[in-house]
Amino acid sequence: MLIAADKFKGSLTAVQVARRVTAGLRRVVPDVEVEALPVADGGDGTVDAAVAAGFERREVRVAGPLGHEVTAAFALRGDTAVVEMAEASGLQRLPVGVLAPLTASTYGSGELLRAALDAGARTVVFGVGGSATTDGGAGMLSALGARFLDAEGEPVAPGGGGLAALARADLSGLDPRLASVELVLASDVDNPLTGPQGAPAVYGPQKGASPDDVAALDAALAHYAKVLEEAAGDRAARYAVAPGAGAAGGIGYGALLLGARFRPGIEVMLEVLGFAPALERATLVITGEGSLDEQTLHGKAPAGVAAAARAAGKEVVAVCGRLTLAPEALARAGISRAYPLTETEPDVSRCIAQAGPILESVAERLAHDHLR
Repeated sequence: MLIAADKFKGSLTAVQVARRVTAGLRRVVPDVEVEALPVADGGDGTVDAAVAAGFERREVRVAGPLGHEVTAAFALRGDTAVVEMAEASGLQRLPVGVLAPLTASTYGSGELLRAALDAGARTVVFGVGGSATTDGGAGMLSALGARFLDAEGEPVAPGGGGLAALARADLSGLDPRLASVELVLASDVDNPLTGPQGAPAVYGPQKGASPDDVAALDAALAHYAKVLEEAAGDRAARYAVAPGAGAAGGIGYGALLLGARFRPGIEVMLEVLGFAPALERATLVITGEGSLDEQTLHGKAPAGVAAAARAAGKEVVAVCGRLTLAPEALARAGISRAYPLTETEPDVSRCIAQAGPILESVAERLAHDHLR
């Protein structure tokens, strides 16, 4: 039995999901063999999943999205690091009730990458998602040695809004170690940098951007990419329209400029976490996340787990907070059955508040259906 579930956002971490499911299964079959491999798709929770799989947690002080210092973590095993941009520049790093779509910066994410290099990393899996920022990765690049200057030769203001004043980009000071490191951009987002499907238009409103803010950010990022063409050549234009450039407020674009290779987040994380050997040992796979919905089918962790398990001929069931997918859609994704908490407790607010105990009782029902 392999539990490979993502977090239930807002209620349970992936590690807690695995513990609660295990507890419920063992109430029905006390001696059931369970292997837990919490998973993530590159967004928030990615470092925790790596640590649960045996990576060492490293903590450093870095700049949060508004410049205040925060304690952020990355994960390290051997010369492989897992860096999660949300640890430094995520929405959860903003003060309660504060959103800063024009001024939030990814500078701290660059500091996290630098800390991973300092720790000896030769391969860096850079998980992006859950960002508070829409600065095209300019803050990150600044932390790694780039300079973004206005017409007076002064650094532009932090955040995507400040890029409207950009006159010159200087990439000559970028950390030379980046040239010899394998950088993998892990994301479930394949949007370009700008335009109708770009970072500001699609994700800006989630970060507090008004329609006017979205227009300003889109123009600023387009200008930023144009200025970067002068510094980095044609590749800067190519990367702006490449899949993944718009990930996490455009930090994907900055990562591509650093030479990152874009890959689906769950695919990368399953490799890093050692999913294949765990899958080989499993007779049944339990995956899941907070909401199994249409988005799940587009690169989210449960879909990645189910696809890999189906290819190996293993049955997959899922646990979730709520379920909006029809049985046929689940079957196409490789999931034979889903067990939502709302089947046990229809009140969503109670499901969120009491997710742990409810998930245990759901796991009991799953055990009766599949282990008896």
